[in-house]
Amino acid sequence: MIDINDEGRVRTITFRRPEAKNAMNTTMWDSTTEAFLAATNDPSVAVVVLTGSGDSFSAGQDLLEMAAMATGNGPKQQHGFAGLCRTLIDFPKPLILGVNGLGLGFGVTILGLADLVFASTNARFRCPFTGLGVAPELASSVTFPRLLGRQQASWVLMSSEWIDAKQAHEMGLVFKVCKPDELMDHTMSAARTLAAKPISSLVETKATIMESIRPVLHAAHERENAAFATLMGSPANIEAMTAFAEKREPNFDGID
Repeated sequence: MIDINDEGRVRTITFRRPEAKNAMNTTMWDSTTEAFLAATNDPSVAVVVLTGSGDSFSAGQDLLEMAAMATGNGPKQQHGFAGLCRTLIDFPKPLILGVNGLGLGFGVTILGLADLVFASTNARFRCPFTGLGVAPELASSVTFPRLLGRQQASWVLMSSEWIDAKQAHEMGLVFKVCKPDELMDHTMSAARTLAAKPISSLVETKATIMESIRPVLHAAHERENAAFATLMGSPANIEAMTAFAEKREPNFDGID
């Protein structure tokens, strides 16, 4: 469900589940984690580019699988979402995103851990956590306030409202907005520019930027996981999952 392609010292990982808008299930969490671990340990890889297929970057967690997990019937995972989070926080090489379309949940929060984000004008973003009766993820409770400022981060993480590529750029979540047919040209051009530099220098430079906040990000990830676990299976979460299955808007009236 992912493709891996090398061009020179740039490794491109592509989410390949377009029929589900690249929603992340157990197979994708585990295979994406393995891909990043392999890139970490491969001395020929200088930069990783992550993008999506079809009209979506990633629709986040597969909600059908999430509903199964809420009832204790989820599949066995090797790394799972939590393992990918830890791997991304610790990833030592430049990570560039080419956001080709829709981003939901994880498809938005991962922007906070990228070193550069290029987005198509077709891209749109939504953090649906409160709409699902759960909490933020992927250390976004730290990365978003740092990138966007507290008030804009609060709106994005609390409102479950859509923002477009232009808004994301103005907020500081996206580095550059590109025409759809030019997105990967710009993304790969930046990747090749970085990949031409010494890998040791890229790694040490990223470390100087990230090392002081990595413990903070890991702590945030653990807090978010605890909050998520508390809310998973709660009345609000069950109502949200039921509404999704029934293709209707959830009704949280009378639910704390």
